[in-house]
Amino acid sequence: MGLSRLSDQFHRHLVASSAFSEDDREAVYRAIMTRRDVRDQFLDDPVPDDVLQRLLQAAHAAPSVGFMQPWNFIVVRSAERREAVWQAFSRANDEAAAMFADEQQARYRSLKLEGIRKAPVGICITCDPDRAGPLVLGRTHNARMDSYSTVCAVQNMWLAARAEGIGIGWVSIFHQQDLRDILGIPESIEIIGWFCLGYVDALYDQPELAIKGWRQRLPLEQLVFDEAWGRSRG
Repeated sequence: MGLSRLSDQFHRHLVASSAFSEDDREAVYRAIMTRRDVRDQFLDDPVPDDVLQRLLQAAHAAPSVGFMQPWNFIVVRSAERREAVWQAFSRANDEAAAMFADEQQARYRSLKLEGIRKAPVGICITCDPDRAGPLVLGRTHNARMDSYSTVCAVQNMWLAARAEGIGIGWVSIFHQQDLRDILGIPESIEIIGWFCLGYVDALYDQPELAIKGWRQRLPLEQLVFDEAWGRSRG
């Protein structure tokens, strides 16, 4: 195939790159700014299959380095299996609490982390580093690019869930082997996290950890440098 014909073939796949309308743009930023990590406020209303499919499709549309698409999504609705995951989390959570001291430990233990039990759907998101073979475009100099790509899928799903009125909570406190045993995940697969999904009656107007005094959002101007590390912007 000649270069001109190849160029014409690629051109047919191009779409307009114009900015969104003001309303559409505002909706995107609203989803970003009002997304929250939900720990306890889940309702027991079921998540319809078509809504869940849209969330998974949004996750699957995420960017991935080398187009490796390393993610998998294990959807869990079984109360018995979710209880097993909660038990694994609870053991690790006790270990985590003991790492903090005094007032900080008390504050940690006051956080309600019941989403695994309360949310009607759990999704374990994993990363398969072998999905695209041993040599991946863009991963040649950073072996973690498959994990970073999978986290992009997490963010896509989270923002789509916000647009659907569905809350998500990210659970990272567990021993990976426990989840491997419960969900039959091979040793070669990296577990990115367990995500609780469900409808909520309200969301905090700020991140819950900020409201409850754990940490506050840093000012953006402290995090943006100009041209080189440590150079503040004029």
